[in-house]
Amino acid sequence: MNTRMPTVFLGHGNPMNALHDNDWSRSWAALGQRLPRPRAVLSVSAHWYLPGTAVTAMAAPRTIHDFGGFPRELFEVQYPAPGDHGLVRRVRELLQPLEVRGDLAWGLDHGTWSVLRHVFPAADVPVVQLSIDESQPPAFHYGLGRLLRPLRDEGILLVGSGDIVHNLHAYAWGRHPQQPFDWALRFESRVRELMLRGDHESLVNYESLGADAELSVPTPEHYLPLLYVLGASGEGDAATFPVEGMDGGSISMLSVQFG
Repeated sequence: MNTRMPTVFLGHGNPMNALHDNDWSRSWAALGQRLPRPRAVLSVSAHWYLPGTAVTAMAAPRTIHDFGGFPRELFEVQYPAPGDHGLVRRVRELLQPLEVRGDLAWGLDHGTWSVLRHVFPAADVPVVQLSIDESQPPAFHYGLGRLLRPLRDEGILLVGSGDIVHNLHAYAWGRHPQQPFDWALRFESRVRELMLRGDHESLVNYESLGADAELSVPTPEHYLPLLYVLGASGEGDAATFPVEGMDGGSISMLSVQFG
């Protein structure tokens, strides 16, 4: 009998966190040691954002280096986790009648592997990615999370990877240490409070949360993975925050675990 898995949102931040030994990477490693061993991971990454819904359907998904301007060492990182055809079939079944395309070209982008290489460093847990349909409103993504909730009872760890606050225009790209912006701290705190209260409606309708939301979520792709995790959470799942902090003044590294 499978142990019911938690569901986790991970603030992944800068791709260099894949290489760094810092508070965030150590917290991801500690999380991996605490979690029950999953049969597989279904990852919803901010960086697979396109029209339509797709899942990676290959036996051996490639490691995608979907960024530029970073050291060669980062481009040499490989995360050779296997795929899982059974999980692909199950996702399609749960999301019917929605068309879910089996994709053989994408792979694991840095939203997935930059954190999982700390959580499961041996890359021995199968991983499937689910895309984010850019043409759909936030409520659609929350709804998919609810439909995917049964996976938690089947040994599947549903992971959302993004950043609750993600404003690259305000980010201090190594120029100088940057204290977190007041608007970033306020929005992160508001989201945290709403999760603790179980107010999913306000979190889905985040665009109504005012000017702090506009600055913190100027584009939706890094926020939307949180909605899958919220949808997959259930009654009685307390929210805990295994990773905290703000990077470059405007990137939230906050992670949340339900269950």
